[in-house]
Amino acid sequence: MTQPLPWLQLQDPFPPASQSWGAGSDAPGLLAAGSDLSVPRLLAAYAGGIFPWFSHGQPILWWSPDPRMVLPVAEFRLHRSLRRTLQRFRATPGCQIRVDSAFAQVIAACSGTPRAGQSGTWIVPAMVDAYIALHRAGHAHSVETWVDGQLVGGLYCVAIGKAVFGESMFAHASDASKIALAALVALCRAQGVQLIDCQQNTAHLASLGAREITRAAFLQHVAHASTLGACDWQFSPLYWNALLPSMTSV
Repeated sequence: MTQPLPWLQLQDPFPPASQSWGAGSDAPGLLAAGSDLSVPRLLAAYAGGIFPWFSHGQPILWWSPDPRMVLPVAEFRLHRSLRRTLQRFRATPGCQIRVDSAFAQVIAACSGTPRAGQSGTWIVPAMVDAYIALHRAGHAHSVETWVDGQLVGGLYCVAIGKAVFGESMFAHASDASKIALAALVALCRAQGVQLIDCQQNTAHLASLGAREITRAAFLQHVAHASTLGACDWQFSPLYWNALLPSMTSV
């Protein structure tokens, strides 16, 4: 039998992540509902291995799945086609990776991008506002793919110390989101980040090297990584060397 779902008032702490609904329930990984999306609440959630995910017409829902999908940055799988794409991108004038130059545009594009098998978006207006506030507080970041002065793809993530939590990607040009993800991996390698949280298991992420770990192992990682010094959220073209070592530095 599925246990009752805790309803959080504004000042209530989160239940332990271990109390999330299990694999045999109607919603595996669901932990609680309610409260708000304030910056302190979001920081407490991510520090505890919890994230919000809900759709239009639903209350705020909080999740902590077990197992947890993560991308170890040292295991990022750079397939031949993506390697060629990155080589062309790096060598082409007008192609650029920027960080945090257009966060609001990135999250709006993520919200408005249709997803296969989904009739709507979980990035509802309240979530957009919440993550823009988290960005202004220095804990949410965008990695952006620009071509000839146009934003063509990107992603946004949450960071506490060196604990990095991937959220969503979009592409308005072929492979633009994959380029942004590769740039995030390169930045994380340069900054000493070990894992990027992917939250949910997808075949696409698995093809790039992501894999599942237990929630207990994930929480242990977050507890340590979140105490480390914050990353320098800037992208240097030299970071490409970690993924494209055969190329000459530019």
